[in-house]
Amino acid sequence: MNNKTAAPVSVIGLGLMGQALAGAFLKAGHPTTVWNRTTSKADQLVAQGAHLAPTVGDALKTSPLTIICVTEYQAMRELLDASDIALDGTTLINLTSGDSAQAREAARWAEQRGARYLDGAIMAVPSGIGTAEAVILHSGPQSDFEAHKSTLDALGTVTYLGADHGLASLYDGAGLVMMWSILNAWLQGTAMLRTVGVDAATYAPFAKQIAAGVAEWLPGHAEQIDNGSFPAEVSTLETDVRAMAHLIEESEAAGVNAELPRLIKAMADRSIAAGHGGEQYPVLIEEFSKPRAD
Repeated sequence: MNNKTAAPVSVIGLGLMGQALAGAFLKAGHPTTVWNRTTSKADQLVAQGAHLAPTVGDALKTSPLTIICVTEYQAMRELLDASDIALDGTTLINLTSGDSAQAREAARWAEQRGARYLDGAIMAVPSGIGTAEAVILHSGPQSDFEAHKSTLDALGTVTYLGADHGLASLYDGAGLVMMWSILNAWLQGTAMLRTVGVDAATYAPFAKQIAAGVAEWLPGHAEQIDNGSFPAEVSTLETDVRAMAHLIEESEAAGVNAELPRLIKAMADRSIAAGHGGEQYPVLIEEFSKPRAD
């Protein structure tokens, strides 16, 4: 891409992820301005052609689009709240991790300062930025997203979720719970099998096959949840609970931590007590949708 046609962009915050973001813009031909409190973190980017802004305000003035990637929302506010920093007319895309309430409050704050604001979340590791495997989520006004999509495409697979600024954070959390749940389930199984000499590398391909198979169930289960009807097409929750009890017994007999299967069974037991024993597993959405039981 020619620098004469590529839109300029600024990146504030040069941790590992911020450096990756700026590097991807440079690689795609975008004139890229960077700023970081510790200026030495910009050295490699400057060597690749980035411009190091002397102040945050200068970084904002240099480009119509500024990407923020710092430690937390409060850090963003502290950087940009100074009276001598003008936000009028600029578009901010905040890729800092936080929750949906923080995202919505940041949007109100930015709009009061005259800025356009999109909130975002990065579903990738730094080394993946700039590839199709990097999923970058955005939420906020669609017109602001569309205005800068061609620039954002340099980062990976960019996705617009909707006008609610909190959506990107919520999707990020939903993705993380999927990741942790899959990893925790794999670790539980690995711990059990290690007691009889099966190592993690031997178990991993089988676990991957199971995870992929379960993923195929999601569209059908989603249809049941959205319809509010849970016919037992495969097995009933009462049948599943018996298997959960066996897993707990097996774990305890092997001397392996049984907290995870006990937690799962406790939720299923509550659902059965509420009269859902003859329905299919997705009926547990009703338990997940409740505050924690005392």
